[in-house]
Amino acid sequence: MDVAAGLTVLTVNAGSSSVKLRVVGPDGTVLAAADDSTLLREMPEVAAIGHRVVHGGPALTAPARIDDDVRRRIAEADELAPLHNRRALDGIDLAREVAPELPQVACFDTAFHATLPDAAATYPLPAAWRQRWGLRRYGFHGLSHGYAARRAAALLGRDPAGLRVVTCHLGAGASLCAVDGGRSVDTTMGFTPLEGLVMATRSGSVDPGLLLWLLRQGLDVNELADGLEQRSGLAGLAGSGDMREVRQAAEAGAEPARRALAVYRHRLCREIAAMAAALGGLDALVFTGGIGEHDAALRAEVCARLEFLGVGVDDADTSAGDADREIGAPGRPVRVLVVESREDLELAEQTRRVLTSHRRQTAGP
Repeated sequence: MDVAAGLTVLTVNAGSSSVKLRVVGPDGTVLAAADDSTLLREMPEVAAIGHRVVHGGPALTAPARIDDDVRRRIAEADELAPLHNRRALDGIDLAREVAPELPQVACFDTAFHATLPDAAATYPLPAAWRQRWGLRRYGFHGLSHGYAARRAAALLGRDPAGLRVVTCHLGAGASLCAVDGGRSVDTTMGFTPLEGLVMATRSGSVDPGLLLWLLRQGLDVNELADGLEQRSGLAGLAGSGDMREVRQAAEAGAEPARRALAVYRHRLCREIAAMAAALGGLDALVFTGGIGEHDAALRAEVCARLEFLGVGVDDADTSAGDADREIGAPGRPVRVLVVESREDLELAEQTRRVLTSHRRQTAGP
């Protein structure tokens, strides 16, 4: 990936279950790393700070330099991504406190999906609701999907403009994206990060009528939200949201874990096929995220189910390594790749672009 020269950037990636801080040099080299707030409290020598923010709401559809107005808009979108935006704001506030002189940039996971066509973004709900509350499919994991699609094109020696790619971000949160010519044209997450695939503790898509029924049975909204966000998904099916533990239990014969794996695979395969349909065909399938990168058994199971799409994996794909690589079976029409999730590089690049643009604008003619 091309990166703007000159700026060393501290990237802050506050996810639903982790926080990752990386100091990224101008050439993309990681100069320091921590998975806690150490690098924020002991500020290294950097020129800027880039924050991953999951939800930009209707107004923030591109990376933006953080000021009071941008911070306010991020806070307004908090209820749309309650597991994420509050954590991002905590990081922003701490960074402003310890390094007020440094420029900060918010990079939004929803921004990559601002290109969704109207047919993919629109929910068939009453017009008055859609207009009053801005109801639409936003999509998430955009930093990861955008990077993975471009990296896959580079590995294949192809121009991204000519590729139809389905990127599979599989981690504690999970989503798919249909990327056509480098642009997001469909995705599995929706108005919030709850829609779509089975996740570690989130349910993914369920019948909205079922949720109404539960409310009528006496569950209040807070109980429902907690159940869907914190006690569903793999955790709800198998008692653990950690795919490694679920797989170990399944191999030991535990029926709930076997069911959890079956449900996870079923939803994943079904939605990959749906993304391929949205693209009108498929050139490459990309696995990324913690599960996507490290669970070779899942990749093999999924590709075997999707053989009718022209997908297959090489029998030698048993590695859990971190190296970006092609793993597709020779001769298949669809290329299959594993790409390490590098949201840090995407954050750093977007931060440099925003600040470079800002300097040009303030410098004048």
